[in-house]
Amino acid sequence: MAYHVTTTALPGVLVLEPKVFEDARGAFFESHTDLAFTAATGLERRFVQDNHSVSTSRVLRGLHYQLVRPQGKLVRVIRGSIFDVAVDLRRASPTFRHWVGVDLSAENRRQLWVPEGFGHGFVVTSPGAEVLYKTTEYWMPEHDRSLRWDDPSLAIAWPLSGPPLLAAKDAAAPDLAHADLFD
Repeated sequence: MAYHVTTTALPGVLVLEPKVFEDARGAFFESHTDLAFTAATGLERRFVQDNHSVSTSRVLRGLHYQLVRPQGKLVRVIRGSIFDVAVDLRRASPTFRHWVGVDLSAENRRQLWVPEGFGHGFVVTSPGAEVLYKTTEYWMPEHDRSLRWDDPSLAIAWPLSGPPLLAAKDAAAPDLAHADLFD
């Protein structure tokens, strides 16, 4: 297996596209192997948890991160499409507060690698979507954090045609100036 890797405007945030074998019967691809991930990215990560999110149109999830034992995330879509966002939340980083957004879909089969120290969120851009993502750390509710999705200091250009559907924790999330962040 091999990934085609595209860098983004944020160092460390990568778009991975698996090699797909297509013929008259359909398609086959390996969505992940540790060896291919390491070979393509130069990173050795141990994924310990798989998450599966099912959402309707206009659902916006995020921006989420885990302050203690931060999670790296490898995100892909198996049904529908999303606009996936990573935000650098490391105060000491030269790209602190910068964000990048990538269109992920079942059709384009792209995956987004969101490193530890970044906030992550997405909005569903199709009638519905199923998102799978691997994490490098277990979810720890006591260390789970949310950042306001529409913080003006971030100015994320979410592709929304109306108000998003939010979880209560995301609607009440603090802005960057009042959030717990990485040093």
